[in-house]
Amino acid sequence: MTVPILADAVFPEPARYAELCVTSNFSFLRGASHPEELVTRAAALGLDAIAITDRNSLAGVVRAFSALKEIRRTAEEGIQIRSHSQIDSSSRQETSTTPPLTVALSRRLPRLIVGARLVLQDSPVEWVALPTDRAAYERLSQLLTLGKRRAEKGDCHLNHADLLAAATGLILIALPRPFMTACGSQADICKTARAHIRVLRQDAPGHIFLGAAPRYDGTDQAWFRTCAQAAHSLAAPMIAVGDVLMHHAGRRRLADVLTCLREGCTIDQIGTRALPNGERRLKAPEDMARLYRHHPAALRRTLEIATRCSFDLAELSYEYPDEIADGESPQERLERLTYKGLQNRYPAGIPEHAMALAEKELKLIRKLDFPAYFLTVHDIIQFARSRHILCQGRGSAANSIICYALGITDVGPETITMVSERFISEHRGEPPDIDVDFEHERREEVIQYVYEKYGRHRAGLCATVIHFRTRAAIREVGKVMGLNVDVTAALSGQIWGSSNSGPEETRMKEIGLDLSNPRICQTIELIKEIIGFPRHLSQHVGGFVITQGRLDALCPIENAAMENRTVIEWDKDDIDALGILKVDLLSLGMLTCIRKCFDLLDTHHGRQLTLGTVPQGDTTTYDMLCKADAIGVFQVESRAQMNFLPRMRPREFYDLVIEVAIVRPGPIQGGMVHPYINRRQGKEKISFPSKALEEVLGKTLGVPLFQEQAMQIAVVAAGFTPSEADKLRRSMATFRRMGTIGQLKDKFISGMLERGYELEFAQNCFSQIEGFGEYGFPESHAAAFAMLAYVSAYLKCHFPAEFACALLNSQPMGFYAPAQIVRDAREHQVEVRPICVNTSAWDNTLERRSDGALALRLGFRQIKGLREEDADWIVAARGNGYPDTETLWLRTGVPPATLERLAEADAFSGMGLSRRAALWQVKTIRSPKPLPLFNDPIDGEAIFEPDVLLPAMHLGQEVVEDYLSTRLTLRAHPMELLRPHIPHLTPHDRLPVLSPARHVMFRSAASSSPASALARLQVSSS
Repeated sequence: MTVPILADAVFPEPARYAELCVTSNFSFLRGASHPEELVTRAAALGLDAIAITDRNSLAGVVRAFSALKEIRRTAEEGIQIRSHSQIDSSSRQETSTTPPLTVALSRRLPRLIVGARLVLQDSPVEWVALPTDRAAYERLSQLLTLGKRRAEKGDCHLNHADLLAAATGLILIALPRPFMTACGSQADICKTARAHIRVLRQDAPGHIFLGAAPRYDGTDQAWFRTCAQAAHSLAAPMIAVGDVLMHHAGRRRLADVLTCLREGCTIDQIGTRALPNGERRLKAPEDMARLYRHHPAALRRTLEIATRCSFDLAELSYEYPDEIADGESPQERLERLTYKGLQNRYPAGIPEHAMALAEKELKLIRKLDFPAYFLTVHDIIQFARSRHILCQGRGSAANSIICYALGITDVGPETITMVSERFISEHRGEPPDIDVDFEHERREEVIQYVYEKYGRHRAGLCATVIHFRTRAAIREVGKVMGLNVDVTAALSGQIWGSSNSGPEETRMKEIGLDLSNPRICQTIELIKEIIGFPRHLSQHVGGFVITQGRLDALCPIENAAMENRTVIEWDKDDIDALGILKVDLLSLGMLTCIRKCFDLLDTHHGRQLTLGTVPQGDTTTYDMLCKADAIGVFQVESRAQMNFLPRMRPREFYDLVIEVAIVRPGPIQGGMVHPYINRRQGKEKISFPSKALEEVLGKTLGVPLFQEQAMQIAVVAAGFTPSEADKLRRSMATFRRMGTIGQLKDKFISGMLERGYELEFAQNCFSQIEGFGEYGFPESHAAAFAMLAYVSAYLKCHFPAEFACALLNSQPMGFYAPAQIVRDAREHQVEVRPICVNTSAWDNTLERRSDGALALRLGFRQIKGLREEDADWIVAARGNGYPDTETLWLRTGVPPATLERLAEADAFSGMGLSRRAALWQVKTIRSPKPLPLFNDPIDGEAIFEPDVLLPAMHLGQEVVEDYLSTRLTLRAHPMELLRPHIPHLTPHDRLPVLSPARHVMFRSAASSSPASALARLQVSSS
């Protein structure tokens, strides 16, 4: 019997699809999903490719690129995203909390296509622009820059002619807005849209397509037929697009809330602007195949276009300015400047360890090709110092001996343990991060220097993404959902700090919210969903990106809200992901204060100081700090620091390094403060489990306080390589967000066990490291800040008048108001003189007393509402002084309102005028001579207003007026006025001698005196 041969079973090929039109939430207040969510969802759905096409923007593409890169990186461990086979095709049962499923390693991950959705001002057609190669990407970026530089921040003005000029190499998918025909039976494409498509097709044949997006209103098949007919007549092939707004249908409600925020309406007023359903989501290829079942070619073309769009963000070959000068290569110049700087730092001879560190860094810099970066920072530093702008490097730059040699930082290898891997790592392959602080009043000069040297086409500030935090989310979503102001205020009042966790159920019940109310429940859910969404782009505090070629070929550039500033669309995380170098030019108020204090020392004492020449190890300065006399001292002036100083009792510079770092959330949460202080005070024995760890933790008494120490522990005690230790450091900074530090825990503990350490000790070490992962303070950063803390403390200790004057002239800054600074200066025996129109300048100044000491004269800047321009006129026209208020007005021409502010501030007291008398006089100054009241009926002569004897103000009124006009007083502390009205008052300086458990009562007098406003206080000491 012959057995028949059966033919192979024929199975239909699985559907394939590439989504080429996706709007992320970086199309601000439009897209309802993060780029990371979109690419992860695309991988789970099995899409061949996904194009992130935000509205006139490339702001979200790097987030998608990084997410897809991370998915690929972890593919060998199993990708934690939902697999395509587990997705319900209707998506009506999908939720963001659906547990992830591991995608099979055989599944091909989607390609990311970079693109933008171009909205033109003179066309009814919106265009999805997808670059096919690097050159086309550059043209797209420059096109977006053109439109953004024409417009105000956040807008983009492009027209059809602009697109026509930049179309080469771009795949352009037209998305015409449908309109209803005369009979109203079927949507069509208007003549203007057809004309624009036809013009572009003629200019770029083979690159123009007509996008057919579903409308989800029951007429999709008819609409597709219309698009197909139009595509045939225009010779622009039809292509399927999803016009996606969200990664799954569960975001439909949030999409409507975003629409309300954009349109300025409530959810009850949204009307037809609401999404009719949740279909504008990413769909599986099978779903799209069913939807376009009569137009399979439209689906197939998505794959063809995805193949043609070969550009990848990894191709962006960032080129830093070469900084070649006089034919000397950047590496040669850097080495020359480094050795010259080391010779200046060590005039008696460069120590061997310093030379070894320098050679190690130079070798690594040569290998990674970063010498030009250091030369740029050096050039900026040199410019600042040529203009006498004080600057100081901080952060990881203090871990670099090259930065020390180049004068970028004054923290040397003798001060801290330099861990060069913290600064620059061969394994990490990322550029070093150099942060330089400049005087906050003069940093703009440095910023404009960078723009002028490199040009705005080669230099721009990074962006900062402003996200919805809890308070803003409550306020905005509550308004959209129709909650009244009282409810949203009550909800916001339950949020502490900058929390991103959303409102807690227990707290909502405490304020009386009815959680069974559907509207309330929906609002709370939406608040939690929108937290973390980008709201808009702002400018980074000072991160500059500088390029050898055109910066707008790398990323679009837009105008900043601040005049003469331009900003790229990517933030610091984005440029880090692409390996783009950034120079951080930051501002610091204390540098302004120190520089002004140095200037005052030069003017009044002929003493020239710099940060590097301030005498170190001054005993008197440390004595002052041990007494917590630290008002105005950088970094140690907070109440927490001042409480800790007498316990810490710093006696050397490294004590200040620890002081700066230890009073931080991270060390406190990691349980490091009490063990350290107990060991320092001798209450706890200092011990080390090994000699190797004693070398690492010796300076911090066996307690790890810094990121560098965590890295060293990992190397010497757990067997990590320096690169793995740097990975641990990076995980510390992000573990709460990413959960990555746990992956290194087993390796860390097992490494310590292999080297003979006890399990409990190993676990404690890792717990401490993990504890301050929330705020892992680098030793190098603490040392840079401690340097400024010491300098400011030295100036306050030895030159209190000069320091107080500089501090007042540098406001606003620090923890303390001018009134407290003035009060502190007087407590340090500094004479403070009042504002006077005949002696004061705009700034506070110093005047020589008869005994040779200096007195502090308050300046016009202390007067609320007084313009600096008016103050300059008063000083310029003063000559030998003003005899009266009218003369001042005639000479200066300042407006009467300025005279009134001067009178209210008692600035005419030098003329012998009281506050009331001066105010009376300046209010009459409206014309050169006073007008007569009326004529005498007998002789007809004019009668003028007689002189008025005004009642004198009592001390309490003067004090109140001082605070109202200048925010401080030199007359009396308010408590001096209240004490006489408080019976049985016990002065605070007697509290330490009172017996324990004694109650001290403060009672207000039952009268109309100011003390009647005091509540009864009860102070208990034990």
